[in-house]
Amino acid sequence: MIESNFLDNSIIIDAANVFTADAEIQQEQQWIAKAKEGDQQAFHHLYLRYHRKIYALCWRMMADKDSAEDVCQEVFVQLWQKINHFRGESKFSTWLHSVATNIALGQLRKQKNWLQRVFSIEEQPVEEQAVDPELGKSTQLSVLDRNIAKLPERARLVFVLFAVEGYRHEEISKMLGMAVGSSKSQYHRAKTLLREWLTIEGVHDDI
Repeated sequence: MIESNFLDNSIIIDAANVFTADAEIQQEQQWIAKAKEGDQQAFHHLYLRYHRKIYALCWRMMADKDSAEDVCQEVFVQLWQKINHFRGESKFSTWLHSVATNIALGQLRKQKNWLQRVFSIEEQPVEEQAVDPELGKSTQLSVLDRNIAKLPERARLVFVLFAVEGYRHEEISKMLGMAVGSSKSQYHRAKTLLREWLTIEGVHDDI
């Protein structure tokens, strides 16, 4: 009887989770539809839902708080202006992250000597980056993000795009103007450095 009740409760919980997820998706679709019509309140709901995640992505790519804030703001400015471009062919979160990634890369390219800095053979001095409280309260997340920010720029961008955002190396090679083999090499380099740094800090993470 106990086992039967446990299974019944599990089914009820799973059904409740599915119902909640479906309701959230429907609510988001309504916000998107209204935002396309110029409804600022609906857009604000989208902003509240995605701001932290987009800011975290910008911070990981830019490795600088002020730059991350600027890029994040630009993402939502462009989202308001171009939300009609979203056709629903992918998840809204996937599309929004793609928009944010392109804006972040565009901002990096505008910075002085970006190509020379990214593709320089010489190692640049690593500066310790403060962990931004916007990234969340999880200690382990904060440690990982701090170490991601310490990575050499090319390795950091490849790691974020591949491991965090889910781009394939073929896509990353086009985005960063490098060979596919170089993208894989930089990803391996990033993983090696992160494992080393996290081990020193006593954090065991499956990277």
